[in-house]
Amino acid sequence: MAKRVRSLRCPICKQPVKGTTAEFPFCSERCRLIDLGKWASGAYVISSPVNDIRDEIQETSPESDKK
Repeated sequence: MAKRVRSLRCPICKQPVKGTTAEFPFCSERCRLIDLGKWASGAYVISSPVNDIRDEIQETSPESDKK
């Protein structure tokens, strides 16, 4: 059975990237800095607030009504 090799691509410019490069997962320092700039400027955001499911369970549990 032949081993399947997955082609990794830079998330910025989509060029092929080897997993051994110093800038991995980016193809170059330029793409790494572009990505960093997007994070710093707020271009990347989390779309919805993260809620801890344990808080929701505690609020709706029958034991909390007895107290």
